[in-house]
Order: sequence, then C-alpha cells, then structure tokens
Amino acid sequence: MKVHSYTVVPRLPGKIAELARLTRNLYWSWDHEVLALFRRLDPDLWEESGHNPMLVVGRLDSRRLVEASNDEAFLAHLDRARERLDEYLHRPRWFSRLEEVPGQLNIAYFSAEYGLTECMPIYSGGLGVLAGDHLKAASDLGLPLVGMGLLYRQGYFQQYLNPSGWQQEKYSDNDFFNMPLSRVMDPGGRQLVFDMDLAGRKTLIQVWRADVGKVPLFLLDTNLKDNGPQERAVTERLYGGDLETRIRQEMVLGIGGMRALKMMGIDPDVCHMNEGHSAFLALERIRVLIEEKGLAFDEARQAASAGNLFTTHTPVPAGFDVFPAELVIKYLKGYADVFGLSPKAFMDLGRETAGDDKKNFNMAMLAIRLSSRINGVSQLHARVTRKMWSHIWPDLPEDEKPVGPLTNGIHVGSWISGDMASLLDRYLGTLWREDPAAPEAFARVDEIPDEELWTVHERRRTRLVAFARKRLKAQLFKRGMSESVRVEDVLRTDALTIGFARRFATYKRATLLFADPDRLAGLLNDADRPVQILFAGKAHPKDEAGKSLIRDVVRFASSESLRGRVVFLEDYDLNLARYMVQGVDLWLNTPRRPREASGTSGMKVLPNGGLNASILDGWWAEAFQDDLGWAIGAGEEYGEDHEYQDKVESDALYSLLENEIIPLFWERGQDGLPRAWLQRVKASMKRLASTYTTTRMVKEYVEWYYLPAARDYRMLAGNDFLKARELSGWLKKVEAGWGNTRIEKVEYDKQSDIPMDGRLRVDVIARLDGLEPEDVSVQLYCGQVERESEIRKTEVVKMKFAERVGDGLFLFRGYAPTGRSGRLGFSVRVVPAHECLAAPLKLGKVCWEQ
Repeated sequence: MKVHSYTVVPRLPGKIAELARLTRNLYWSWDHEVLALFRRLDPDLWEESGHNPMLVVGRLDSRRLVEASNDEAFLAHLDRARERLDEYLHRPRWFSRLEEVPGQLNIAYFSAEYGLTECMPIYSGGLGVLAGDHLKAASDLGLPLVGMGLLYRQGYFQQYLNPSGWQQEKYSDNDFFNMPLSRVMDPGGRQLVFDMDLAGRKTLIQVWRADVGKVPLFLLDTNLKDNGPQERAVTERLYGGDLETRIRQEMVLGIGGMRALKMMGIDPDVCHMNEGHSAFLALERIRVLIEEKGLAFDEARQAASAGNLFTTHTPVPAGFDVFPAELVIKYLKGYADVFGLSPKAFMDLGRETAGDDKKNFNMAMLAIRLSSRINGVSQLHARVTRKMWSHIWPDLPEDEKPVGPLTNGIHVGSWISGDMASLLDRYLGTLWREDPAAPEAFARVDEIPDEELWTVHERRRTRLVAFARKRLKAQLFKRGMSESVRVEDVLRTDALTIGFARRFATYKRATLLFADPDRLAGLLNDADRPVQILFAGKAHPKDEAGKSLIRDVVRFASSESLRGRVVFLEDYDLNLARYMVQGVDLWLNTPRRPREASGTSGMKVLPNGGLNASILDGWWAEAFQDDLGWAIGAGEEYGEDHEYQDKVESDALYSLLENEIIPLFWERGQDGLPRAWLQRVKASMKRLASTYTTTRMVKEYVEWYYLPAARDYRMLAGNDFLKARELSGWLKKVEAGWGNTRIEKVEYDKQSDIPMDGRLRVDVIARLDGLEPEDVSVQLYCGQVERESEIRKTEVVKMKFAERVGDGLFLFRGYAPTGRSGRLGFSVRVVPAHECLAAPLKLGKVCWEQ
C-alpha cells in the first residue's frame, strides 16, 4: 500500500499567531513566564502532552483558540512572553564584549544526546542533560556556537516495573512533526538531505533544527522511506543495537555532522566532542583538508587537531566505545586510503598502544590523538583520567599529563522552581538570572527572611509529595496493584525528604542505605522526627546488575517496616528530576570513589534550597565544606574490597543521619522554623550556587579552550596552511633526532643551605644531535622533595640558551626557585618546543636527566 503524506499545522487567529513562533524556540523551557503561557491555554492538556507547547497549540479546538484570542488577560500575557523572547534574542551578550576574539568565529558542539526538555526525549541521562544545559548557557552568553546531534525515532526507553519490581523497557516512536523542531531547507526550498556511504550502502540523512534560544541545534535523521531497514535503524534508538549499528551511528554523528555543517555554510574553527561518540569528525576534518587543500596527511592532521577539543566524562576504561579491527576497516578503509595509511597504521590512530594488534579501536583514543586539548569534568576526574591514561605519556609526571580539569555545572534557569525564582527576584534583584556565575549573584541570600525561604521550600516539598503520589498511583495501577496501597498514606508533606535519583549502575550503590534495614526503619518511622526517601532512575537495558538494584529498592520499599516511607518512582525523566531537585530537603549520593566523574544532580538542589550528603567524589570532592552539607567518609579509596567499603560507608551514612542531619532538620524553635538548617541552606546557596553553573563552565570553555583552539587553528590555516606545513616538517625533524637527545651535564652550587629568595644558578649542557636550541625547551622541574626522589607542588622554569659548546652540544642557563623554605629540589628535562604547538607535552617526548 502506498501512502502519500502531508503536514498539517495549527491555524491560529491573528491575535495569537505569535504562539507558533514561541512554541518553536526552546527558550520557553527555562523562562517561567513563557512556559506559564502554554500551561494557561489548557493545564490538563499541558500535562497530557508531556509539556509540549506544539502539541498543546495543535490539539486545542478552534473554539478555545478563538476564546484565547479574545481574552485580554491572555493577550497581555502573550505580549509579555513575546517581548521576553525578543529581548532575549537581541540583547548583546557576554561574548560580544570580549576582546581579542577572532572575527566570524564558529564553534561546533557535538554530542550523542541532548536533554533539553522532556517533550524531546533524545537523552538518556547526565551526559545529555549536561549537553542541553551547555547549549542553553552558550545561548545566554551569546556564543557563536551550533550544536550537532542525532534525532532518534525512539530515543531512550520508557521504564516500567513488573509486579516483582524488575525493570521493563518500552519504546515509543517520536512524532518529529509535533516537537519543537523545523526541517532545514536547501537553497531550492527542499528539505536538506544528503547521503553517506556506510560500507558500500548508500544512506540518506535529513537535517532538522531546534532553536535553543540563540543557539541552533542540528539533528540528523536516517528514518527516510528511501533508506533500507538497516539504514533507517541508524537513528532509531539512543545507544541501541549491536556494534555494527553503533559504528554506523557514530559515523553519521561525527562524519555526517561535519558534512551537514558544510552544506549549511558553517565552517567551524573549533569542534568540541562531548565524549568520544563523535570522534570520527576528526577524520572528516582531515579528509577535507587533504582533498580540498592539497595537504599531506601529517599536515592536515596538525591543522585539524589544533581546532579539536575532547571532553571525557568516563572514569573507567570500560566506559569507552571500542570497535574491532575488521569493523573499522570495513567502514573506514576509504579514510585510510585517502590518508595514505596502511590498515595497521590507521588502526593505530585509535589503539591505546600503537602497533599492538591485540588492541581494538578505542573512540576515546582517537579523540585524544586528534585533539589539541583534553579535559575531564571535575578536578578529581581529571586526576583519575590522567592516572587511567598514564601509559599514553609514560615519561610525564602525573600532574603534567595533558588532561585539564573543568568542572561541570547546571543551567540555573532550567532547574530552579518558579517559586524560588520569584523569591530570589524580590531579595537579590536580577543579577542571579542575568549572570548566575557572578560571585555576588547569590551574595545577598542572607537577606531573605527565614520564614519566607522555609515557606517556599515547604510549598515545593508539598508539590513533590502530591506529584509522587499521583505518579505512584498510576504505576501501581499498571502493575495491577491499585487496591493494595492507599497512596494518600504514602509520604508526608512535612517529613525530612531525601532524594536519590540517577542511573542505576552498581558503582552508584543505590542500596547502600539499606545495609541495615532495621536501623533504617528506626530512623524513618520516628513519629516525632519522620523521614522519607524518594528513589528514581533507570538501568541500562543490558545491565542486569543495575536492574537487580532497582528490584532490591522496590522490595525494601514494599516491606512492612518501610512501606509508605520509601518510594521508587518509575521512568525517571527531566520532569520528575525537576520535581525532585526542587522539593527534596537532602540530596543523597553514594558512589564508589573515584567512579563519579562529576555528577550534576546534586548541583541542581543548590539554588532550590536543598542540601547535599555525598561521598567525596566528583564535584562534591571540591565543593564540600563542613557548614554547607555533609561528607560520607573522608575521601578514602578501598580498591577492590567492596564489602568492607560498603560496611564502613553505610555505617558512616547512618551515623550522619542519626547524629547530625535528622537532629538539625528537626531542631525547631517556638516558631516552628529549623533555623540552624536554614542557616546551612543559605550558606550552601551563597557559596556554591554561583560556582556550579553552566554559565561559569561555558565561560571557562571559552577562555581556556575555545579561543586558544580557534587562534591555533587559524594560525595553522593561514596563508594556505603554511604554518601547518612547517609544523608537520618540524615534527618529522624532531621524530628523527629525538633519540639522540640527552642531558650531558648539570652544574649548580651544591652548598647545603640557600637563603630564601637567593639565587641558585643551574647550567645544563644538552646534546641535541640533529636539532637546534630553538627546537626544544630545556626546563627545571622544581618543587618540594618528598621521599628523597619525588617532587611535589611543582613549578617549571624554562632555561635560556647561552651558547654552543661543541658539536651538537648546547649550554642552557636558569635559576631554581628559592621563594619558600624547606627541602626543595629539581630535575632537568628537555621537551620539544614550537610556536605552533598548542600542547608540547601531548607529544609525550620528554628527555630527563639520567
């Protein structure tokens, strides 16, 4: 049967025609005034639609639309919403005020998932939510940034539990024509469609666009009728399918994404890979330079890599996508041929150890090798990553391995409740909205009366309880258990409410709190100091251990001693997450340190007046202070002794609850206010809320990575890639001569005591056969000496070339620092140096004094 399709759009009376424009810009998802406009049209339909303004407008009958067009109050609200969007889109932003910004800068941000709003379910968890918040902050700051991703027909799964509490997965098709999306058109007015060759199979790809404030997000979709089932499946499910489906998916994201940008006239200076899923984009950048600019592979590699940034969120090697050689060569042999590389040499681009045929092709390794800059997502995670990949740069000290720390944040406007936002407006002004990362944005929190802060927070807790009861009733009905539990008896609106919601992976230890059920029951059932716990989260469909944890939580929740005090809410999504972070009193996080890369869920309670109790992992390891929340343990790491670790840390958690958290919450004066608790809430808001924002995070990406990478890329690309060619030739020179480089002699005054701020001259003779002094940097690696041979608290001092002292021998001179007392020391080393080399240490070539 042949089907002829067409698209129907709502017909809006002239006075409310602007509704159509408002529905298509996701600005509404973080502006309470605009969002309220759509809810006002039909509150019930707003909930039924999954908070989708396009569906709300599209499903309203003509009578309601006419009624709205004649409602003066609604029209006034519409005018305010339109003015807010227009003002937002046209007001100059932070980026426009920066100095020394390259003209017409283009930044492309690639991610496999985006958590922007619940009515666009193309995300699975924290990585996608972070990507969505990144785009929103980029819009707030006025960055010349575009997003690139995939538009999944079914996205991630909807979760439901069977009567035994075992997770089941359900997939539903997304209706792209009733989502805040538009089709990208080519100059001829037709939808932009292009094709890719995937191992000899032609695959058509269409391009969609979502407007995230000022930032366009382009999404690629292979679900076209002219594609075969195999090709249509590429963008069917997020993280779905077998390895072959995954490599196709990642080729479409990285390679297809770059081709789509080019077809739209966008030539990015900087490509930011949010995890390794999009790392194939680096191959495409190199291919274009070879075929269109006539560069050799090594020249193109240097130029392309200069503009690539790789952000990793994974603290364990098993978290990266890995493909076997036969699959890589099957799909990417064309790139090997263009690059002039043998299959073995091409595989080495993605192998952890070059030349090791036993190693598969690792997408993180590809991203590392073809990026000039790499960062982790918290200070601790950067250290863990440097240690995890220490074998890549074996001659570098741990703290110099080229992985920088840039801690994640949250988009405050997307996560703060409307009630709290109004309260902050009254007492803090508007700075917290305009620049939430400003140090003074939350500085006046102490001026908020305790009574008002507590009233707002209790209102949000009450709404959370009402929402949880409604959701629980629906999920029990689906399980055929509607008569067994009175949801009105579940949870209390006045109890200390603890939230635990995240992906159910074993290392996150969702059941740590149940290590001693009797002890926990005693805490939760105290009639004078009631406590309750809300759980939510999904396990990966193939993670049987994670599913077992969910079943265990559900069984604990249904036990006689905990019933009504512990609730598991199904199908964790952005809507449920907002209710939880806006309504809980305490956010609980119990990962095995150091397995949590960053975590952002706990950050979301900060502006909403919630507190954190967490293992010192991820962001909390750097944020924790005694008066801002609670630390479970003191940052210990237990290796593989998980049983002992769980025993120690569960006991520490119970002790915190019994002796500190619960007593502080229930310590009330005659006015019924927990003033000591509120003092801690205010301290947390004042000192942490402005730090852990995507506004701060994206500013740091701009200053630390985007602008330097753009300058490096443009320098190498200028004058027909002259500098790229020079750099490539210089690297070959270094490669050929490095084996003969060594430190021949080190001389300095070996007197036992040096006066503080005195001068300790060091002379070094280095052999540089085949190299010149300008090809290297001879350095003193200085610091405090520990254990006779370890240097800590390091400082690197570059030595100056003094004179040639023989055939291939050169004298360098410098001064070791003496600005602090104690046992200090230095080592001498030589590293390559070139004006166009963004990260010299990333080459891994270090010649130490032996």
